[in-house]
Amino acid sequence: MTVPARANGSAALPIPPWGMAVTAMLLIQLSSSLSVGLIGEVGAAATAWLRLTMGAVIFIAVARPPIRSIRRQDVLPLIGLGTATGVMSIGFLAAIERIPLGTAVAIEFLGPLLVAGFRSSNRRMLTWPALALIGVVLMTEPWNGGVELLGISYALIAGIGWGTYIVLTQKVGDRFSGISGLSISIPIAAILATFVGLPQASGNITWQILLAALGLAVLSPVLPFVLEMLALKRMTHTAFGTLMALEPAFGVLLGLLVLHQIPSAVQIVGISLVVFAGAAAQRGGLRASASPPTANPEPTIGHA
Repeated sequence: MTVPARANGSAALPIPPWGMAVTAMLLIQLSSSLSVGLIGEVGAAATAWLRLTMGAVIFIAVARPPIRSIRRQDVLPLIGLGTATGVMSIGFLAAIERIPLGTAVAIEFLGPLLVAGFRSSNRRMLTWPALALIGVVLMTEPWNGGVELLGISYALIAGIGWGTYIVLTQKVGDRFSGISGLSISIPIAAILATFVGLPQASGNITWQILLAALGLAVLSPVLPFVLEMLALKRMTHTAFGTLMALEPAFGVLLGLLVLHQIPSAVQIVGISLVVFAGAAAQRGGLRASASPPTANPEPTIGHA
């Protein structure tokens, strides 16, 4: 959910940092909800590929990839980060093609929670992923029958991608600043997504489709990334991570407003448990200071 802060300073903006973080979350979920229409046109993998490709073009234009700064030991983490980003994007869009947006976000959120739990020296931190899992069960309501196992599986795959992304984005962030890192990892993700996205999109790409993908890429990851960086310059990582635990709730909200996916009372209880678990998992979640040669240290939880 969080991203690296830029090293250069900037004048204080009139928007409070919590407002930037909330706006970033809303933009991410708005992009996801609006992607459902494009998924119907070209498919989930193709939509992810188009969004990643447009995002890659934008990031390359804004920040020239620091190719000459890449060392041999950076190659595998960069490829891994790009792969995790692609898996996360494709898996999540494939999930929301089959299950409600809020449910998909809640399931995907298990990835970061498990990473936070296992990386903590306090084993009691695993209580929070377990609590979130109970919330996910309430969200899916398996006792009602008709559980969409394929959609849940895709959301779990996206969660694995998100968890892997968190680990690798810290490693890459110790070597490259936020935008520079994305100018490398997002193109890698786009290239890898081409193998599944291009065949699915073949014959369906029009100028209207490309413009829609460009708009979705601006909504996420471009604008949210910038807003999150600005927010992190004025907030502690723990406060930011706690606030970003609201993201599953925003998934439910945008699912309701844009996709007319109305949650039941039990599902509302479920998402509340997931949000509470996410916020509680941030306690003591500050990362020990690294000594990066070219970038700021990364926070504990990140999202592309």
